[in-house]
Amino acid sequence: MMYKLPEKYRDELREPIGELISEEDIDKKRMSGKVVSVGDMVTATLIKHGIEPDISIIDHRIERKEYGNEIGIKAGEAEVKKITNPPGVITDELWNAVEESYASEKNIRIEIEGEEDLAALPAICLAPSGTTVLYGLPSRGIVLVKVGNDEKNKVLSFLKKMEE
Repeated sequence: MMYKLPEKYRDELREPIGELISEEDIDKKRMSGKVVSVGDMVTATLIKHGIEPDISIIDHRIERKEYGNEIGIKAGEAEVKKITNPPGVITDELWNAVEESYASEKNIRIEIEGEEDLAALPAICLAPSGTTVLYGLPSRGIVLVKVGNDEKNKVLSFLKKMEE
């Protein structure tokens, strides 16, 4: 099954699923369970604050522009999974990579050829309750999601609109 984002639902995604925070609010004490970062800037910001995500999902782009190594994401101890995922789509490959990452004891970094613009959706949907998922909301900040049933249900109902 593949999910594709219809243009008419784009604005709905600009509504944060969790709490909108700024970089100053990043604090390990606010996070529980596995910590999952979606996006290059969010991942780099966590690392800068001494927080190593259990799972990070990146595409080597910030707001759709490529960058070099200057933002400080190093492979470190993470096992790297390389996948392909086009913009505006959640492929089976992305879905399965997120699912496998939750099952792993290792730190995982999913590197996407294409785009991770919708990766927060499977990251929240597949997360065990109590997981902390952080994703960027361009020009607004970082969304911190403590995953519980409400958050999962929000994502599931959104995914239903996107089914191919």
